[in-house]
Amino acid sequence: MTAKPDVKPARPWFSAGPTAKRPGYALGGLPTDLLGRGIRAPEVVERFAHGLRLTREVLEVPESHVMLYTPGSDTGAVEAALWGMLGHRPVQVVAFENFGLTWLADVKDHLGLEPEALTAPWGELPDLSKADWSKDVVFPWNGTTSGVRVPDADWISDDREGLAICDATSAAFAMPLPFDKLDVVTFSFQKALGGEAGIGVMMLSPRAVARLDGYRPDRAIPKLLRLTDGKGRFDRALADGVAINTFSILTIEDWIDALDWAKGIGGLTELIRRTDANYAALAKWVERTDWIAFLPDRQEIRSTTSVCLKFTDARIAALDPKAQKAFVVRFKALLEGEAAVFDMEPHRNAPPGLRLWCGCTVETTDVMAATPWLEWAFETAVSEIG
Repeated sequence: MTAKPDVKPARPWFSAGPTAKRPGYALGGLPTDLLGRGIRAPEVVERFAHGLRLTREVLEVPESHVMLYTPGSDTGAVEAALWGMLGHRPVQVVAFENFGLTWLADVKDHLGLEPEALTAPWGELPDLSKADWSKDVVFPWNGTTSGVRVPDADWISDDREGLAICDATSAAFAMPLPFDKLDVVTFSFQKALGGEAGIGVMMLSPRAVARLDGYRPDRAIPKLLRLTDGKGRFDRALADGVAINTFSILTIEDWIDALDWAKGIGGLTELIRRTDANYAALAKWVERTDWIAFLPDRQEIRSTTSVCLKFTDARIAALDPKAQKAFVVRFKALLEGEAAVFDMEPHRNAPPGLRLWCGCTVETTDVMAATPWLEWAFETAVSEIG
């Protein structure tokens, strides 16, 4: 029986969303002079625009892509793209985890389209060579709920006729994104840089803007998802910091704080390095631990942010699905009861196992300090199996 470890992670937050705040974060350090001001006040709009400019700089988004905020985090950003752009061409949806399956269901059941689905079981990736770029293709770059990511952009055609619509919420600021191959890119504040929830960011290529300018879907689009103005063209004011509805100014200040930190430590290169170091530390532990393995068997498709693991111990495999989920609940309770590791459980629709966020706001020393606690919790929970 493994003894209870003596050392805890200094920052035991491993949730996949909202993710850990940046090292050294202090709520009291945020500017408050614009709180209580109107969302259309010039100073507020300029502050929002500053956030977009800083996002562009840190994420290295080319000037060819316009940027805007959306309500509803990444979900709102993706839905705005689906509702406002799809229907002009046939659609493919690449669905290999929970959110890809959600976009597939929305396109089919709510937009009333007939998408072709490229699917794969949990921990696997569809055959991307079947992507048809005469169609609009919707896909996640990194599967937050399965720990699977696309390994590169070689499968995305440079001569595509359709749009490449990419949900990048758990990839942005952690993995290189080839913007020249992506027409719509979305993410949320709450993921890679540990911002607060509720606001999404969308980046649109010239081809995506042209779609909004020239195509009017034969469906009513709710105001919160509407990217066009009264003339039915892309609302250019959104790219200047104007908000679709009333956003939290404090949330924007929190986001700017995260971006200032990211820029200050070295920008995107350093953010990716930190993420890779965290993943490598966890991977070394997985390799030497006989009761756990990566959910994706193929190394080249493993996420470096939302790392999903599966139990390989025969005692867990012998449990029925309900008992396996109960085991995860007990595992989580043991860790959180000691305030050692928080929120390490998988997504509710994923196979039973572990999920630890290894993005850039997590410290590698905390990943290393967490693993002895995982071993202790596992052995304790296994000993309780009747």
